Amino acid sequence: MLQSSKNQHSALQIRRNSFLLAMSIVVACFASGLNSTFAQSSTAQSSDNENWAEKMFKTTSYDFRTVGRGAKCEYHFEFTNLYQEDIHIAAVRSSCGCTTPTVTADTLKTHQQASVVATFNTSTFVGQKSAIVTVVIDQPSYAEVQLKVSGFIRTDITFDPPEVAFGEIASGSETYQDIVITHTGNSNWQITDVRSHCDDLEVQLAAPQRSPGMVRYRMRVNVLKSMPEGDVRERLTLISNDADFPTTEMSVNGRIRPSLSISPSAVSFGTANPGATVEKRLVVRGDEPFEITDVLCADSRFEFVTPSGSKKLHFVTLRFNAGDKADRVGQEIQINTDLKGGKSVTCVVTGVISG
Repeated sequence: MLQSSKNQHSALQIRRNSFLLAMSIVVACFASGLNSTFAQSSTAQSSDNENWAEKMFKTTSYDFRTVGRGAKCEYHFEFTNLYQEDIHIAAVRSSCGCTTPTVTADTLKTHQQASVVATFNTSTFVGQKSAIVTVVIDQPSYAEVQLKVSGFIRTDITFDPPEVAFGEIASGSETYQDIVITHTGNSNWQITDVRSHCDDLEVQLAAPQRSPGMVRYRMRVNVLKSMPEGDVRERLTLISNDADFPTTEMSVNGRIRPSLSISPSAVSFGTANPGATVEKRLVVRGDEPFEITDVLCADSRFEFVTPSGSKKLHFVTLRFNAGDKADRVGQEIQINTDLKGGKSVTCVVTGVISG
C-alpha cells in the first residue's frame, strides 16, 4: 500500500501475512527446576528412535524462494543437544557448490545450542538450485543428518548492498539502512508492495528511476524501537508486476543487544566428588546501573554471593555443595534486578556427582 510523504517518498507499510498463530503455553512451577527434565533425558545410545540425531534439529529443510543475483542468503538450522552425552560434529558437507555449510559450534554439552549455517552462493550460481547438507556426528555415536535447501537465483535483479545488515544496536534503539534495487531487461518493471512477517520493520521506497531496459529503486529499511532483543534473521518479500516472477526475497540480519545479560549463560561444573564444593563466577551486565534484588534456585545445594549497590557490572559467586549421593544435576538460575519491569536473566548449570 503506497502512501505519499513530504519528501516524495512512498512509504510501504510492511504487512504481516493474514494468519494468527495460536499458542498454548504451559508454565511449569519454577520450584521444579530442570532436574525432572534431566531425569527424563535419555542417552543417545538408548534412544528408541533411530533418528536420534535428527530429533535435535528444529527443522531440516528451507526454501530461499526467489532471490536476486549476488544477494546474501543464509539460513541457520538450529539444533539442541537433548542427550546426556556430549555431541560432537565431525563434518558438514554439501552435495552442491551452490551451498556452503558451516557450524557455529562443533561440541555441545547437554541442552547447549548451535546452528548449521547454510549459505546460498548467489554470486556464482543462477537459476533453480538445491543442495543436501550432510551433518556428520561422530560422538557419542556415529550418525548423519541431511538438511535440504533450495532456491531460485535471478540474474535480472541485484541489491546493493546485498543484504540489510544493521549490525548490533542497543535494545530500544532505531536504525536504518538504504538499499539500491536494480532490475534490468524491462523498463516497465514495478515494485507494488513489500511484505514481511516482522512488525518491527518499516520500509520507505523512493520513486523509481527509469531508463531504457533498466529500473532502479532506492529503499530505506527502518528497524523500529519495538524490535525484540536477540538475533534478527528476517526477510523482506518484494512484490512486483512480473507475472513470471512476482516475488523476490531479501534478507535482514542484525542483533538487538540485550539491556541485561549474563555470562556464561550455560555453566558446567563437570564431575564433582561426593561432599565437594564447586565454585563458579557469573557476570551480569546491564546498559544502565542496576541492583540485584534476588537469586532464585530450586536446589538447596546451590549458594550465591551477590554484590551490593547499583552498578552496570556485577560478579556473582555460585557455589554448589555436592551431597553424598551420585546425581546428575541440571538447574536453572534466575537473577532478578530492580530494572524497569523487574528485568531478570537466567542461566543453566549442569554437572555430575560421581558415585
